[in-house]
Amino acid sequence: MSQQVVTRFAPSPTGFLHIGGARTALFNWLYARGRGGKFLLRIEDTDRQRSSPEATAAILQGMAWLGLDHDGEVISQFDGAARHAEVANQLLAEGKAYKCFASQEEIAAFRDQAKTDGKSTLYRSPWRDADAATHPDAPYVIRIKAPQRGVTIIEDQVQGDVTIGNDQLDDMILLRSDGTPVYMLAVVVDDHDMGVTHVIRGDDHLNNAARQMTIYQAMGWQVPVWSHIPLIHGPDGKKLSKRHGALGAQEYQAMGYSAGGMRNYLTRLGWSHGDDEFFTDAQALDWFDLDGIGKSPARFDTKKLENLSGQHIAISGDAALRHEIQQYLAAAKQPALTDAQSAALEKAMYCLKERAKTFPNLLEKAEFALASRPIQPDQKAAKALAAVSDGILGELTPQLQNVSWTRDDLEELLNEFAEAHDTKFGKLAGPLRAALAGRAVTPSVFDMMSILGRDETMARLNDAVG
Repeated sequence: MSQQVVTRFAPSPTGFLHIGGARTALFNWLYARGRGGKFLLRIEDTDRQRSSPEATAAILQGMAWLGLDHDGEVISQFDGAARHAEVANQLLAEGKAYKCFASQEEIAAFRDQAKTDGKSTLYRSPWRDADAATHPDAPYVIRIKAPQRGVTIIEDQVQGDVTIGNDQLDDMILLRSDGTPVYMLAVVVDDHDMGVTHVIRGDDHLNNAARQMTIYQAMGWQVPVWSHIPLIHGPDGKKLSKRHGALGAQEYQAMGYSAGGMRNYLTRLGWSHGDDEFFTDAQALDWFDLDGIGKSPARFDTKKLENLSGQHIAISGDAALRHEIQQYLAAAKQPALTDAQSAALEKAMYCLKERAKTFPNLLEKAEFALASRPIQPDQKAAKALAAVSDGILGELTPQLQNVSWTRDDLEELLNEFAEAHDTKFGKLAGPLRAALAGRAVTPSVFDMMSILGRDETMARLNDAVG
């Protein structure tokens, strides 16, 4: 493609980054980044009553968690109001738009009569072709002159060609009577001025495309490549809503899902590359294309997300995981790990990350490395300690004093010790887990002892015996 690909994500700052919006941002990011293009961010903040700086911050934080970096500065749609009005007035001057003096009462009366007569309620303004000499000294809106014959074809990369009869298009308002531009005008002007080549957005905007094309065509501007993607549904097949659980990207971060797992899951949600379920960011950037997006709504499945989160935790670098866990703790409003705890966690990561699906899951298994003495056993661990005599653990400590402190040597010693006491190692493992971690479910005893080191292991065993 000779022209550089430019995509954009254009959320309204009225709340958190919805999971559906996050997927839209991700698709735009993948398409642009995978082709060496630009990914831009525009905040559509023209609704001043519903927009807030806090919502904008939440959107930016959600995108930062997902690793969706954008090019250039964040663009405010509100700041472009004068430019939007300039385009409307240019169309007016060129005879491609007109002043409409119809009042809200007149329009409402027309629609009521049309309903009564069983006719279309699409408003046709009597001012469309009126002589300027007949214009009253009264408030007016500026409407575009939409085509009234023929058809408009939306060439959509996901939905295919969508044909809309031009007799179904109204002369939509461009500027309100107070001179402020409407959203539909602002979107087109911004996309054109930003050089957007591909508009990838939810299919709830599909009908808007035909109306927005009237502005592109009136201005003689290049129409972008359209891709309207199906919305996300819950497991019950209904539009994803609060009743299905968490909706915001940051909620999932606070629940402890890995960002890589979420990117993988959202990419796969409504897009496919053969039967591949798990893939890396590099593969997603290489594979992602618009023709892989399905036409049917995708269903959100927390189990699949959990599974992919675990697979991405397993392949992540230890230092990167340690950093992401600190971010998770901040999002979950939990205390950060100390430097000593963070270092201990990284040391233990090799035996933690293979089976952890979320960060709370991983941290639970890491408790032995994060805890400080004296270890307080939970109820189940306390029972395991009570099931073995203090004498056996007390007898074990001098032998640990002299063994070479490697995982293999520890395993050999403990198995020989169990055999000498006419028991299986499994009988000894429970009390050791309880003494070292204070809980019954932990990584292997040999791994814990290897990570804790001789002195800390001995001290915890002596605490348990004493």
